[in-house]
Amino acid sequence: MATQSATKKPAAPTTSALMLPALHESTTSSGLSVLAAERGPLPLVAMRLVVRAGSAVDPKDKHGLADFTARLMRRGTQKRSADELDEAIEFVGASFSVGSNEDLLSFFVTTPAEHFPAMIGLLGEIVREPSFPEREVELARERTLAGFANDLDDPSTIADRAFTRALWGQHPYGHDIGGSSAHVRTFTREDLVRFHGERLGPRVALLSVVGAVDPKLVLDEAEKAFAGWTGGPDAAPRIPELGKMASGRILLVDKPDQTQTQVRIGGPGFRMGHPDYFPSTAMNNVLGGGFTSRLVNEVRVERGLTYGISSYFDMLNVGGVFAISTFTQTERTREMLDVTLAEVAKVREGGISAAELKKAQRYLAGLYPMRTETNESVASVIGDIRVHALGDDWVEKFRERLHAVKPRQTQEVAAKYLFPNPPLIVLLGKASAVKKHLKGLGPVKVVPASDYE
Repeated sequence: MATQSATKKPAAPTTSALMLPALHESTTSSGLSVLAAERGPLPLVAMRLVVRAGSAVDPKDKHGLADFTARLMRRGTQKRSADELDEAIEFVGASFSVGSNEDLLSFFVTTPAEHFPAMIGLLGEIVREPSFPEREVELARERTLAGFANDLDDPSTIADRAFTRALWGQHPYGHDIGGSSAHVRTFTREDLVRFHGERLGPRVALLSVVGAVDPKLVLDEAEKAFAGWTGGPDAAPRIPELGKMASGRILLVDKPDQTQTQVRIGGPGFRMGHPDYFPSTAMNNVLGGGFTSRLVNEVRVERGLTYGISSYFDMLNVGGVFAISTFTQTERTREMLDVTLAEVAKVREGGISAAELKKAQRYLAGLYPMRTETNESVASVIGDIRVHALGDDWVEKFRERLHAVKPRQTQEVAAKYLFPNPPLIVLLGKASAVKKHLKGLGPVKVVPASDYE
């Protein structure tokens, strides 16, 4: 039998405090954790099922298999073909999509409330008993390989792929979520069946349901939809901590037809939910996380070196990255690097002003409520809070914690993360023209763009 409990929250105060709806929790007889939150007034329901089976658990010789498997689950079950699944979803005005990242596979469903029982049943069918038709596997493999070939015409995509691989190295986070052509070419139906059986299961999954539906009905229907779901590990996969991230060198990806240079600069960051999150988010908004940031002003507005530049923290379950992404004309590559690194150094050594911090806090606090505007966004936030152990008061206390950040804290995180050691620099462009601009920056390794197909 399913076990049930409810986490009751006090009524929202008359202030503008953000509050999630009351969460009703249960565990199905198969071991799936379920969170239900009743939320109106629209007669719609959003569901998100997350499974701890992202690209970090791809087999070493099958990079991209997690993402590929998740996409193919939609293409047929033991009971219905892909066309029949499409018809069932479209007939009731619902939608179904799949997402993946390094840590998680996510299955999203939105449906009119009156069709909730049918659609959660369909979600359970797709997740528990995909059939992976041979023809669908072949077509998906062909489409994916064609996509990799097309990616070679997109310098930004190739630069991102090279950056990820160089920064993380052999770590499970060190390959593209979609894999590579060399690996995808080897995928077979048996690989998908094995991955689904070994990696997807109720004990490493969480279902969040938000909308105009009685929580008791959610728990009852979840029990029906996922009864008998077996397989998968007993606990979340253990992703190793990163020993040492690549630094102090330059990777130059040669694409001779380019007249511009893609630029990626990076170093160690922190994991999801780290205590440094709030001061780092505020500090980064000033440095390069907003349109009025220092980097945008100095690099784009004052010098006209690019149309766009941004800095960001990419946070994953066991680690993260601080990085800068931009592009410039080939002949201005060195100027771009020098100006960018100098601006980063100013913040690393001098921090940001109290006025800049206050402005960033107001902006970020004003933006955050959009994270909880729709049933879909609330279902996603609830899932993230639990999966990444952020604490059930994450939304409620977000703006309070953001406003509590002091200038001293932003200086501390700037000193810690803004390249205290020479960063990794990845450049994509015409190597023969770019390389002569790189003297004195560190050892340069040149590789062809085709390495990243």
